[in-house]
Amino acid sequence: MTFPYAICNETFDGWDHVRSCEVAAKVGYKALEVAPFTLAPLITQWDSRERSEYRQLVESNGLEVIGLHWLLAKTQGFQVTSPNPDVRQKTAQYIGELAKACQDLGGQMMVFGSPLQRKIPEGYTASEAREFFVDTLERILPLLEKTEISFLLEPLSKEETDFLLTAEEACSILDDFNHPLLGLHLDVKAMSSEVSTIPEIIEKSWRHLRHFHANDPNRRGPGFGKVDFRPIFEALYKIHYPGWVSVEVFDYLPDPETIARESLSYMRRCEPVSP
Repeated sequence: MTFPYAICNETFDGWDHVRSCEVAAKVGYKALEVAPFTLAPLITQWDSRERSEYRQLVESNGLEVIGLHWLLAKTQGFQVTSPNPDVRQKTAQYIGELAKACQDLGGQMMVFGSPLQRKIPEGYTASEAREFFVDTLERILPLLEKTEISFLLEPLSKEETDFLLTAEEACSILDDFNHPLLGLHLDVKAMSSEVSTIPEIIEKSWRHLRHFHANDPNRRGPGFGKVDFRPIFEALYKIHYPGWVSVEVFDYLPDPETIARESLSYMRRCEPVSP
C-alpha cells in the first residue's frame, strides 16, 4: 500500500518558492501543505494575483496544494480561547480569510494547531476555555461553508500548549458538533506524549481522522529519530485511512533536500504490504 505523500513548505526554510517546488517534486512528493506565514505576514495582504501565480507555480511542477497549517503562527491579536467575544469574532473572521486563500490555492483543508493562540486564558479554567473555543468554532462554520474548506483540530503536547492536548479531547468536541467540515488531524510528535500508543490513538479516532503529520518527537523527520513508523502505517492501513501523509519538521538540519528525500525514502520502506 502506498500513501499519498506531501511535505510542509516551511521545511524549505530560506528557499524561494520556485526552488522549493522543484525539489519537492524531484524528490517524489505529490503535494505541498502551506504555512501562511511563508506567503505574507497576514493572508489578507496576499492578493489574488499572487495567489494565482503561486498556484500556477505549484501545479507547473506536478504538485498540488492540499491545504494550510500553522494558521495563526506569527500573527498578533488572534485567540480562539479568548474570553473577549470581540477577539473571538476577529479570530473567526481571519480564519475565514484563510479559508478563502486555501480555496484560491486549490486546497481542501486547514489544520488548526497554533499552540499560542489557543492557550487557556489566565484566570480561567480548561472548561471555560473549551466554551470559548466552541463559540469560536460556531462563528467559523458559516465561513467554512462558503468555501467548503475543512477545519481540522490538531491535539498538541503540553510542552507546546495547555489546551486540547489529546485526540480524545478533540474527538469529544467533534462529536458534539457532528459537522462534515470539522475533523481531526493527528501528528506523530504530539501523539508521542499521550499515554496510549500511537496505533491505539489512530484506531480509536478513525471516525474523525482526515489528515496526518509524519515526524518524530525529536522535531525532525520520520526516520531521523527513534519512532518506528511500521506499526503506525499498519494502523492507518487497518482503518483504511484515505488521506495524505505530510512531512512536518521543526528542526531544519541538515538541509531541506536531505530532510525531504530521506523522510520519503524511510516512509516508503515502512509501508504495509497489501495482501
